[in-house]
Amino acid sequence: MRIHIATDHAGLEFSKDLQSHLRDAGHEVVDHGPTSYDPLDDYPSFCINAAHAVVADQAAGIETLGIVFGGSGNGEQIAANKVTGARAALVWNVSTAELARQHNDANVISIGARQHSIDEVILFIDTFIATPFSNEERHARRIAQLAEYESTGAIAGHEID
Repeated sequence: MRIHIATDHAGLEFSKDLQSHLRDAGHEVVDHGPTSYDPLDDYPSFCINAAHAVVADQAAGIETLGIVFGGSGNGEQIAANKVTGARAALVWNVSTAELARQHNDANVISIGARQHSIDEVILFIDTFIATPFSNEERHARRIAQLAEYESTGAIAGHEID
């Protein structure tokens, strides 16, 4: 599987360690930056580029997911979710990693590098990658509604104020 990864300065060491882990597990890793430590770097472009690449790869039929890091993971998740077609979930334990895939078919996860050990992060990511979407009708319907709203600003049959 291809894994797109991005971070900010707070997650740079995690990103390097994680990339090694993912490559050792047989994944193709694409690093969207940063490449060096800068405590004043701006994460939005890194995370948006990673999310955009995930969406483009999936549209091309390539099996791919994305991982973004920051101090808390919140801003990185927000940035990734600005990309049409990205479904980025903030993950803080194994259950949220599983549910992000099973119920939301998340294609990007965000993790707070200052919140977890590297061993926890590896467990969350391995769980996310290994967990398939459930394909349950209710979850597929909800994802379709989000995509409809994203492209039209409306959800058929539902009032949006």
